Amino acid sequence: MGRTGLCNCFIASFRTPISICRRKKPLIPWRKLNLMATSMDPSGTKTYQQNVLVMRHGDRLDNFDQEWEKTADRPWDPPLIQNGLNRAFGTGREFRTRLPFPIHRVFVSPFLRCIQTASEVVAALCSVDDDPNAKSSNDVIAIDPSRVKVSIEYGLCEMLNKTAIRIDVAPKDGIFRFDVPQLEALLPSGTVDPTVEPVYKELPQWEETVWDARSRYERIIKALADKYPSQNLLLVTHGEGVGVSVSAFKEDTDVIEVDYCAYSELTRQVSLKNESFSAGNFECRLRCRESDEGKQFLFLDWIMPLLLLNHCESCSLDADMFDHNIWGQSQLCG
Repeated sequence: MGRTGLCNCFIASFRTPISICRRKKPLIPWRKLNLMATSMDPSGTKTYQQNVLVMRHGDRLDNFDQEWEKTADRPWDPPLIQNGLNRAFGTGREFRTRLPFPIHRVFVSPFLRCIQTASEVVAALCSVDDDPNAKSSNDVIAIDPSRVKVSIEYGLCEMLNKTAIRIDVAPKDGIFRFDVPQLEALLPSGTVDPTVEPVYKELPQWEETVWDARSRYERIIKALADKYPSQNLLLVTHGEGVGVSVSAFKEDTDVIEVDYCAYSELTRQVSLKNESFSAGNFECRLRCRESDEGKQFLFLDWIMPLLLLNHCESCSLDADMFDHNIWGQSQLCG
């Protein structure tokens, strides 16, 4: 599904070389970690490091089967292909085994591809059997739903405009309908938190501008982080949302590609005292290097191919972090 007109973006219709980097040092197992105050001053103020991951969904069906949308009831809301489910589950396992902090809450766009991605990631995070051969949530025997709580958040939805959703597949009346209880039933049993009130009570209006959508993504990242300042969050969204999570918090950096299941990592210091808190600015943690074509590949510490940048002078280069190259499909919208 080709898309055009997005400022500062390159939408690839071909397979783009992506690189992987992996962390060399062993990490503390996820299950042994708790979010603890990093310091406490004499006044009783506790200081935490809050981490927020912003992740794109897995491989969407309509980008692999051009005939699917012709007979689909909701051609603007494709599911994942099996490889997308597997990729999402594998990313969740990497989160669990390699991140130096636990994920406490997951917020997800209501689009089906994001719900399915979140379901696989959460199943991997909550798995109690740790089968090394598991490929997807279908291979998970049992989960501990107390580990992670999940909520649907409209503010993380796709850009509702013709840049991201072709006019011939969008709802004729411009109204995107989601059955939230039905979508919640697709998430691992016991993980949905029914007490959470969404930040955005309604979807944006059809034909929101690109700039309005980018502002929305920036606002929802900050709002969710402020709502849960002592917890680490995973936000499952769309390519543009991941791009904004970098460009909004890292000066002079424009994201032009986002791979399936790619993610960024934001971190900030939070000080809590009684019922109030104060927080510093988010820092976007990146690794990058220059390709033969003079562009920058962006990485998060150790795991997945992430984003392609057109400017990233402040990123530190660490050649030892890069293991090998693979090919992967990438685009920013969707």
